[in-house]
Amino acid sequence: MFKGFYNATSAMLTHGRNLNVISNNMANVSTSGYKADTFTAITFDDVMWSRVGNKDKQYVDLANQSYITAPSQLYTDYSQEGFDVTGNALDFAIEGEGYFAVQTEDNQVYYTRAGNFTLDDEGFLTLPGAGRVLDNEGQPVFLATDKLQTDTTGTLNSQYGDFLARLGVFTFGEDAAPAKNAMGLFDADGEPQLATNVRVHNGMVERANVDWVQQITRMIAAQRAYQSAAQISKMYDNVMTKASTDLGRL
Repeated sequence: MFKGFYNATSAMLTHGRNLNVISNNMANVSTSGYKADTFTAITFDDVMWSRVGNKDKQYVDLANQSYITAPSQLYTDYSQEGFDVTGNALDFAIEGEGYFAVQTEDNQVYYTRAGNFTLDDEGFLTLPGAGRVLDNEGQPVFLATDKLQTDTTGTLNSQYGDFLARLGVFTFGEDAAPAKNAMGLFDADGEPQLATNVRVHNGMVERANVDWVQQITRMIAAQRAYQSAAQISKMYDNVMTKASTDLGRL
């Protein structure tokens, strides 16, 4: 009798986490370069205790049963969406596979598809809330001005044609695929390589690859499933209370 209560409770926890992932996707629908996540769950199998065997104690399981559901993995959709034209001199978008690199205040390097940059108080190109943008040699990009001449290689020149920097666009091998962290940036275990077959567009940012209609549909389905599990758990709770009360009298 109690096993059903465990199933319903685990379902509530699982669908609750799924709702958190969906909500985060929907909250970032306007975040440039954001990559949507998909939540997956698995069943936690347990072998039944009852077994049949022979005199040699060679037992055979009667059956398997699933007690609970449990989170499995978050999958990130790395597909690319189109670009939004902003006209801002410090906005950049990558066409092709690659990531901008940013360095935080504690010298940690992360990667991002977001290109809505700005200048900090010292004149360095910066991703707000993250860190300073790095060039193709792994050094912070110092500009001191937003009066730029750019090309699709990521080269940044002053308005007079003087070379300032070249934006670093990096890729990773299959064994070092970047993983999203809590800040919405990407970590990578392997050594990054400079991307070759990419184009960097100025005055644009990459749109988030969040399908609003799809996320709404998933949210409705997850909410209904959560509500159903909650109702079933309440029913089990009433049954267990009544059973323990009545059996106690006997």
